[in-house]
Amino acid sequence: MQRMGTDDDGYQASERVETESVGSDRVPYSGPLSKRGSRKSARFNLPPSASASSSAGGDEEAYVEITLDVRDDSVAVHSVKPAGGSGADVEDPEVSLLARTLEKRPASFGSSVIRSASSRIRHVSQELRRLASGARRPAPGKIDRSKSAAAHALKGLKFIAKADGASGWPAVEKRFDELAVDGALHRSLFGQCIGMKGSNEFAGELFDALTRRRNITGDKITKAELREFWDQVSDQSFDSRLQTFFDMVDKNLDGRITEVEVKEIITLSASANKLSKIQEQAEEYARLIMEELDPDELGYIEIYNLEMLLLQAPSQSMHIATTNSRNLSQMLSQKLRPTREHNPLRRWYQRAMYFLEDHWQRAWVITLWLSICAGLFAWKFIQYRNRAVYHVMGYCVCVAKGGAETLKFNMALILLPVCRNTVTWLRTKTKLSKVVPFDDNLNFHKVIAVGITVGVGLHAISHLTCDFPRLLHTTDAGYEPMKPFFGDTRPNNYWWFVKGTEGWTGVVMVVLMAIAFTLATPCFRRGRVRLPKPFNRLTGFNAFWYSHHLFVIVYILFIIHGYFLYLSKKWYKRTTWMYLAIPMILYASERLIRAFRSSIRAVKILKVAVYPGNVLALHVSKPQGFKYRSGQYIFVNCAAVSPFQWHPFSITSAPQDDYVSVHIRTLGDWTRQLKAVFSQVCQPPTSGKSGLLRADYDDNSSNGNPSFPRLLIDGPYGAPAQDYKQYEVVLLVGLGIGATPFISIVKDIVNNMKQLESLGLADDDSNNDVESGRGVSGSDGVSSSHKRSASSSVSLASSFKTRRAYFYWVTREQGSFEWFRGVMNEVAETDKQGVIELHNYCTSVYEEGDVRSALIAMLQSLNHAKHGVDVVSGTRVKSHFARPNWRNVYKRIALKHTGKRIGVFYCGAPMLTKELRQLAQDFSHKTTTKFDFHKENF
Repeated sequence: MQRMGTDDDGYQASERVETESVGSDRVPYSGPLSKRGSRKSARFNLPPSASASSSAGGDEEAYVEITLDVRDDSVAVHSVKPAGGSGADVEDPEVSLLARTLEKRPASFGSSVIRSASSRIRHVSQELRRLASGARRPAPGKIDRSKSAAAHALKGLKFIAKADGASGWPAVEKRFDELAVDGALHRSLFGQCIGMKGSNEFAGELFDALTRRRNITGDKITKAELREFWDQVSDQSFDSRLQTFFDMVDKNLDGRITEVEVKEIITLSASANKLSKIQEQAEEYARLIMEELDPDELGYIEIYNLEMLLLQAPSQSMHIATTNSRNLSQMLSQKLRPTREHNPLRRWYQRAMYFLEDHWQRAWVITLWLSICAGLFAWKFIQYRNRAVYHVMGYCVCVAKGGAETLKFNMALILLPVCRNTVTWLRTKTKLSKVVPFDDNLNFHKVIAVGITVGVGLHAISHLTCDFPRLLHTTDAGYEPMKPFFGDTRPNNYWWFVKGTEGWTGVVMVVLMAIAFTLATPCFRRGRVRLPKPFNRLTGFNAFWYSHHLFVIVYILFIIHGYFLYLSKKWYKRTTWMYLAIPMILYASERLIRAFRSSIRAVKILKVAVYPGNVLALHVSKPQGFKYRSGQYIFVNCAAVSPFQWHPFSITSAPQDDYVSVHIRTLGDWTRQLKAVFSQVCQPPTSGKSGLLRADYDDNSSNGNPSFPRLLIDGPYGAPAQDYKQYEVVLLVGLGIGATPFISIVKDIVNNMKQLESLGLADDDSNNDVESGRGVSGSDGVSSSHKRSASSSVSLASSFKTRRAYFYWVTREQGSFEWFRGVMNEVAETDKQGVIELHNYCTSVYEEGDVRSALIAMLQSLNHAKHGVDVVSGTRVKSHFARPNWRNVYKRIALKHTGKRIGVFYCGAPMLTKELRQLAQDFSHKTTTKFDFHKENF
C-alpha cells in the first residue's frame, strides 16, 4: 500500500513505502524511485513472538522501520527503528549495523538501484526478524548517522584515495610486475606496491588481515589475489572500510576485540604517524577505549562499538567549516574563481593597479632609488662628455665615471638599512612606517648590493677593456692633453695601471666583494652546497658572518681608491669621502652603542631547558631599562662559543614578564656549539618538569651556579610582527620554530585583554563609551586619580586595537609542542572570551580520514572529552592532522570579518611565503576583507 500526501506549506511529502512480509522470501517494492534525493521508509512485519516480547502498544510495534536516503545512483540507510510506540526513538545498534549493509557501491541507473535495494532488503529481512524477536543487547549508545556524522563517515577510514580506486589499478599492476618475484609479491613489498609509502609496518598488518579473511597462508600473493585485495581496500563504502579496519585489529577473527589487540593497533598507528609519546602510553589509551566502549566489562568490544566511536564526534575542522553560511561561502568561491580579461589593455591596467595597491610603498622607494642612480650616472656622463679626455678615451670614460658615481652613492646607502637601532627608532617613534617599508630593510640591502655589482661592472669593465687600451694606443699628439693626469711619459702596458694605487686597490676590492657576495647567497649561507674538505668550511653561517666583515677592509680601500684618481686632482672633486662620511659615522656609532650597551647589560641566566627537536630555551634576567614590544628580537652573544659573533632571535616572553626568554633551534654551527656548552652544565629535569636537560638559577645557593657561560644580549630591534596592535583582527602563522615571535604576541594579547577587562573595556560598547566621554564623570568633583585612570584607559584602548587573533602553528614533530605547552594551556584556561583561536597542526600525522590516523583521532576525541588534554600536543588545545588548507583559512576569516582589514604575519621557511602572500592578495582584490601580509626575515 502506498501513501502520498502534501504538507501544509505546499511541498510534496516524502514517499513512504510500506510492505508486509511475514516469512516471505520475496519482498516486493511499491512506488517509483525518484531521480532526486528522497527518503524512503520500509516497514517489516515481525513474527508474533517479536511483538509479544515487546510492550503492548498496538500493531505498530510489530514493525521495524528502515529509512533510506535515495540519491541519483545510490541507496543509503538513514536509520532503523521500531515503527511506533514509545520505543520509536530507540534504535538497536545491531539492527542498525546490519541494515547499513545496504550501503554498497552505487549503481549507474534507477533500475539497478531498485534491483540492488530489493536484493539487500530480502537478504537482511530474516536477520531483522531474528534480532527483533530475540533478547536485545543493551546498547551503550545510539549511533545516529546524522548529516554531519554521515559526511564524517564518508571521509573516514580511507586506505586509498578515491581517485586511486579502479583507475589506480593499472599503476598497482605495473608496480607488481616490477616488484614481484616468480609471479608472487612478498608481504614486505605490499605497502610499496599499493602506494602506502612510509608505512610498511602498517601495510604489513593490512596484508595479514586480508590474508586471514581469505585463509591465505604464507607471505606471498599472486596478481589475482592482489587484485582482490585492491578492490577491497579501494572500496569507497564506509562499512567495507570499517570491516577491513576491524579485521586488522581482530587477529583471531572471532568478531571481538580485546584490550591487548587495541593496544597493538594503537602502537601500530602511533608508529606510522611518528607519535612516540602515544606509543609509550599505548596501554593507558587502550584502557581508556575499553572503559568507554565496554562499560559492562565484558572484556571485548565489537564492530558496532567501533563504529559508534568513529561517528559520535565529527572532526573539529568539519565543525568549523559548517559554522559559516554555505551560500556566502559558495558566493565567495565564485568570486575568487579566476576569470581572464580578454582585452589586453584592460588586463594590463588591472594587473598594474593590483600591483600598486599591494606594493606602493616598495614601488616609490625603488623608483626614487633608481631615479637617483640614473640622475647621478647621467650627470657624470655628461660632465666627462664635455672634457678633453673624451676625445682620447671616448664614451668608455663617460660610462666608467657614471658607474663610479652610482657606486659611491650605493656604497654609502647600503649601510643605512643595517643600522638597526636607527631603523627601530624610525618605525617605532615616527609616522614614517606608514610610507616606508621598514620590514624590507634587509631586502633593500640586497637590492643595493645588486646596484653595487652593476656599478663595479660598468666602472671596471669600461676601464680595463675600453678606455685604458685606447690610451695605450693613442698617438703622441693625442696623448698631449693627458699629461697632467698620467704623466709626461705615456703608459706602455697594463702593468702600469695595475701597480698604481688606483689599480691594486680596485683589484683587491673587487676580489673581496666577490667573496663576500658569493658566501652571502642562500646556498652557501645555509650550507646547501656540499664541498670536499677543507673547502667545506666555506659554507654555513660562520663563513658568511666572517666574510661579510671584510667590508671594513673594502671601505678603507674604497676611500683610498677614491682619493688617488687619475683624472681628478683637486680635493673637492674627490667626492668619495663626502658620500661615505655620514653613513659610516652613523654605522660606527651604532656598533659602539651595541658594544657599550651589551657590556653593561650583563644578564643572569635564570633557566635553561633543552626540548625535543633540538630547541634550547634560555630565560635571562631583564636588564634595567630594557623595554621591548612583542614581536621584536634581540642579539645574543656567548663568549664560550665565539667572542665576536652575535645572532638574532625572537623574544618569546611578553613585555609584562619579569624576564626575557628566547627559544633557539640548533640548525647551524654556532647554535650547535651553544647547545653543547649549556648541555654540559645542565642537569636532568626533576619530576613534573619539561625539557630533556634543565637548570634553574637559585639565588639562595652559595655559588649562584657559576658554571653557566657568560651571555650578552643586545636590543631590542624592530620586526614586522611588532605592528600587530594596529589591526583589530590578526592572523599569525608560524612554521616550526617560526612560532617564536607569535608566542610573545599571544601572551601579550592575553595580558592586554585582562587589563582591558579589569578597566571595563573588554567589549566594544564600553570602549566607545570611554572614547566618547560617557564612561567618565564630567562633574568638577572628579578626583585627579580618577581622571588619570580614565586617561590611561583611553590610552590603552586606543593603542591596543586587537580584538581577535587566529594563531596557526604548523610543526612536523610531536615533541615540538613541548616548547610552548605552558603558554598554550594558559591561553586555553584564561581566554574566557575566546579572543585567541589556537590551531596546532602536526604534519607527521596523516590527514584526517586516513585509516592510519583514524585511531589517533578516536583517542584524541576520547581523551580530550574526558581529561581536557590533547593526546598529540599534550596541551588543552586540540591538534589537527597534516597541513592546513590555507585557502579555507583565509576564506573563513574573510566571511567572519567582512569589511575589516586583517593583519597577516608569517614567520618560517620561505616555501610557504608565496602561497600566503598570493592568497592575501587574491582575497584583498576580490572581497571586502583586506589582508595585509607581513613576513618575518627567517
